[in-house]
Amino acid sequence: MKEHTKRRNLNRGYMKLEVWNDAINLFKSTYNLVDKISNLDYKLKTQIVDAAQSISSNIAEGYGRKSINEYLYFLNISLGSSAELLTRIFGLREINLIQENDFEEFDTKHYEVKNKLLGLVKSLQTKQQKGSWDNLVREKEIEYGKTQ
Repeated sequence: MKEHTKRRNLNRGYMKLEVWNDAINLFKSTYNLVDKISNLDYKLKTQIVDAAQSISSNIAEGYGRKSINEYLYFLNISLGSSAELLTRIFGLREINLIQENDFEEFDTKHYEVKNKLLGLVKSLQTKQQKGSWDNLVREKEIEYGKTQ
């Protein structure tokens, strides 16, 4: 797993999530995919890139909220962004702006992210139902004063 930053605290724990890392990789590959389409409308390109980036962004934002209800809310937004992204890429394939092999590569990555995201939602819903969610900050106060 790639280390994104040397600085750590509890609110950056989402960076350890496999689904977040995979969503970042999906964003990168989606960006590269649409970037090589020379005649792609600017608005459509930015909507696709925004939907791709929204998946990891909402995972992070939900994680940072520390409330299970808010976390699930933002994960559901991620799921919605995932569906939007796939629909837009389908459209590009339908009008022959994306080759089949590029679509298959994208679809494989997208499918993995979506399934991991669904798994995370299911896991959190189970914790919510059992009442086993713990949202207390347990780090030492001194750690927040460090700059590295």
